[in-house]
Amino acid sequence: MKKIIITLDGYSSCGKSTLARQLANELNYVFIDSGAMYRAITLYFLRQHIDWNDETAIHKALGEITLDFQNNELTGQSDMYLNDENVEALIRDMLVSEHVSEVSALKEVREFGVAQQQKMGEKKGIVMDGRDIGTTVFPNAELKIFVTADPAIRVERRFKELFQKNPNITIEEIKNNLEMRDYMDSNREFSPLRRAEDAIDLDNSNLTREEQLALALEWANKRMQ
Repeated sequence: MKKIIITLDGYSSCGKSTLARQLANELNYVFIDSGAMYRAITLYFLRQHIDWNDETAIHKALGEITLDFQNNELTGQSDMYLNDENVEALIRDMLVSEHVSEVSALKEVREFGVAQQQKMGEKKGIVMDGRDIGTTVFPNAELKIFVTADPAIRVERRFKELFQKNPNITIEEIKNNLEMRDYMDSNREFSPLRRAEDAIDLDNSNLTREEQLALALEWANKRMQ
């Protein structure tokens, strides 16, 4: 079977990354979490107190950033490394979540991320999830999936994920954060969240992880033949 590029786009907390990881494992493909890359950039900007209205400061900061995915032998997954530091846990913090849509909407940040992502896909055999993967990063990908879920279900999923790390988090905080990110991701000037015209819709509101994986694998196998 030929190697292909598989893209998964959609809103926050739709389960894109979970499905992308599962697909990559089943197909023995490389999984690339594009959102983790923008979260790592956001973490660096916050640490260095970068003013993202200052184009000179942004340009300088991006020149100091090295992003890499390295396999975690304990979890069997790829962790995000920022300048050789494992920041996988740090980039999931609520503070990063509150600012990642702002930072990833910046033109130079977007261009920086897209260029790195396209380089990662040169040899194909990858699964990448994000917001603009099927429209901007890999418009010619062989399989594009647009993942959706009921907003209330997305809030519940996100709450369960973050509550373990922060028992003080509230449903209302999660709801407001997701609504804000949805709006910013869909209305940003550069590479906004859009459904590619040739994407297949996957509403997983009432699907188990196993059921949605079976569907995606069926679509992938057809494209790979």
